[in-house]
Amino acid sequence: MGPERVASEAGRDLSSPTRKRINTDRAQTSTSSENPLVVKQTAPANALTMKAFIVSAALSTLAAVSARTFTVYNACPFTIWPAMFTDLNAGSAVPSYQTGWEAASYTSVSFTVPDNWKAGRIWARRNCDFSSNPGPNSCLDGGCNGGLLCDAHTGTGVPPATVAEWTLEGDGNRDYYDISLVDGYNLPARITNTAGCPVADCPVDLGPNCPSALKGPYDSSGFPVGCRSACQANLDGNQGNSANCCSGSHNTAATCPPSGVQYYDYFKSSCPNSYVYAYDESSGTALWTCDSGLRADYTLTFCP
Repeated sequence: MGPERVASEAGRDLSSPTRKRINTDRAQTSTSSENPLVVKQTAPANALTMKAFIVSAALSTLAAVSARTFTVYNACPFTIWPAMFTDLNAGSAVPSYQTGWEAASYTSVSFTVPDNWKAGRIWARRNCDFSSNPGPNSCLDGGCNGGLLCDAHTGTGVPPATVAEWTLEGDGNRDYYDISLVDGYNLPARITNTAGCPVADCPVDLGPNCPSALKGPYDSSGFPVGCRSACQANLDGNQGNSANCCSGSHNTAATCPPSGVQYYDYFKSSCPNSYVYAYDESSGTALWTCDSGLRADYTLTFCP
């Protein structure tokens, strides 16, 4: 499962299982034909008005029950700038909220998300200033094309960034979700839900103890506000054919085991319920699911 990755994200293999599950989950369409046995009659104007009202009410009711409520809560003691992206190649359904916003400490926003949201991702940006040349470099990490409002087509986050990912009503009529560290780490995060399904999280601050080869970027005080992945840090010097990136000759689960990914254990031992590298589903604690029939609402908490 797993929502994403985009070509701009260095060294990522877009065909990884997590990404494939979400990106290839096809939206179902249905066709209908008119019943030839029904005799058409011309209805009086008031009857047509009543019929239109009933149809409108039915559609409104259907819309009301075909969406979930998502809440994004900033429990950090500092301001963050959450961002949201939908891979429109996987589906056209998008949340009912803007693609980026400022979140003061201990504040939350709630919005509706269609039942069939595919390849969706939400992350937080740190230390942002959009006053001039808004774009991917407006934040120390997690910035996106577009500035405060991430571009709907190219506005994925600049690593390192902790990313929450969803595909609703995926294979087997299940919701798929995870906290991904494939793009590195920039904040603790947790996904909870109202259906009693498993929690996905990375609840600890990985920045201070991050291996020196991965640590950064740093804020003005010298504090590390991120921890890069071995792929992003390009530790083996060739992101196009890398065991750290599961790319090139390492682009299958068999040729890209976790043992070949540098510093895998640092991330996985600290955050066992997170998705650490492209084929981490084999760990059994990376990708989480929930019966779509339970119609779970989800809460994403930063700094839980």
